[in-house]
Amino acid sequence: MSCGAELKEQEIDGFPRRVCTQSECDFVLWRNPVPVVAAIVEYQAQIVLAHNKLWPAGIYGLITGYLEQYEHPDQAVLREVEEELGLTASIQSFIGHYASEQKNQLLLAYHVNCDHGEISLNHELDDYKLINKQDLKPWDLGTGLAVRDWLYTQVMNKD
Repeated sequence: MSCGAELKEQEIDGFPRRVCTQSECDFVLWRNPVPVVAAIVEYQAQIVLAHNKLWPAGIYGLITGYLEQYEHPDQAVLREVEEELGLTASIQSFIGHYASEQKNQLLLAYHVNCDHGEISLNHELDDYKLINKQDLKPWDLGTGLAVRDWLYTQVMNKD
């Protein structure tokens, strides 16, 4: 537990950390990355991109959500797809892990498939669009790197 005193910046292990100003308190604010799952959702042979209500107009992305305590990432990604799209998914592959320094997150990206059902957006989302695989373009950070890697495997698996 911390004493509640003011924090100051101090270098620990080569990184600036916020530490307690009281000598008898050993509190360090580590700010460890938050684990987040991301899904490239394949639905009716297309990819689902969704718009979060908090995002600027015209910005669409993958289905994402926080990994809960005691939850396996495989379970978390399936839960997020069900919560956000109302679809039951099956994992096709783990794509990879990606550091998102901008948001202090560790992204765990999957390709999932939803064979049936109707998309029903939850309270976080207000729109979605379906993109043909060949029209999907990666973006330069965060989940866009997972899209890039997944698209590469799609091309390689055609040979």
